[in-house]
Amino acid sequence: MTNSTGRKVAANIALTLDGRYHGPGGPGDADAIVPYATTEVARDHLTRIWEGATTALLGRLNAEGFLGFWPTVAEDENADPRDRGYAKWLVDTEKVVLSTTLTEAPWERTRVVNAPAADVVAELKATGEGYILVNSSASVIKALLSVDLLDRLFLMICPEIAGGGQRLFDDGLPSSKWKLTHQETGELGEIAMVYDRVR
Repeated sequence: MTNSTGRKVAANIALTLDGRYHGPGGPGDADAIVPYATTEVARDHLTRIWEGATTALLGRLNAEGFLGFWPTVAEDENADPRDRGYAKWLVDTEKVVLSTTLTEAPWERTRVVNAPAADVVAELKATGEGYILVNSSASVIKALLSVDLLDRLFLMICPEIAGGGQRLFDDGLPSSKWKLTHQETGELGEIAMVYDRVR
């Protein structure tokens, strides 16, 4: 039995009204989400997401995509301070990338692990402090939802119906109850929400 430090596991993701994290064009189709990513509410939500997190847990696609974008934001003195705060956190924090194909870490302070998400979370919970953030990586979020290992969901709901693309909440997930602990609506109709798992 692994001793747990009591670390919590949170996940953040943006979804359309029909529950999709990308559109019908595939993983690169973020047309229904991108317009809401830089609103005041979205940027405040971004700060809320990383404060208190000490480990970022990522899938390979996000790790590689983030690497091409966020380090430059961290260095950009003209970037929005909230974007820059998140970017600096992401660059500086411990990162664990789940991958079956990567052989070397794409970032500094990063290790690549080829293991089920549940096993990696159990190992991370056994050491350290601060919460573990599954950072917009839908495949990892789905895996943890399927075994009820998420304690908090940071959701950004974008007021568009994508009409196609991957959904986050697949049929067959175990039932669970959540408490809304924060909600904020932006000028474009986007809603930032924080849900905590009721156990």
